Amino acid sequence: MAAALLRHALAAQPEPLRSLPVISAGVSARSGERMTEHSITALKKAGIDATRHSSQLLTQEMLDRAVLALCMTESHRNMIEATAHPQPKNLHLFRDFMAPGERHEIADPYGGPLQIYEITRDEMVEAIPSLIAHLKTRIAPRERS
Repeated sequence: MAAALLRHALAAQPEPLRSLPVISAGVSARSGERMTEHSITALKKAGIDATRHSSQLLTQEMLDRAVLALCMTESHRNMIEATAHPQPKNLHLFRDFMAPGERHEIADPYGGPLQIYEITRDEMVEAIPSLIAHLKTRIAPRERS
């Protein structure tokens, strides 16, 4: 859901952010699996069609090429830091750029009811403006020079 939401938000931004590739990969994903029906429904309610999404396992190459690598929980971040060589310099939680005092982890809704997926979606949506603001500091100045 996070990649679909971020991709959707970036599509409304000026270049070069609009063209920034957003890739979804999991630390323990099985490649080729479909998104859960609750994820598809939660995104559809936000106007996003994610029916073509399929999962893939996170690779070192993805981390090496990423402008920003985002994860949902500290345990995900710890798993990546323990297995990546070299460790990614730009590894953050999805909500890391929000104001101090905000909860930064986003719990995995897998197996829960649709309402939990919608809460998770809304936590991601809430973080997107701060993510885009951070990306503007990383991408836009470099592309203009």
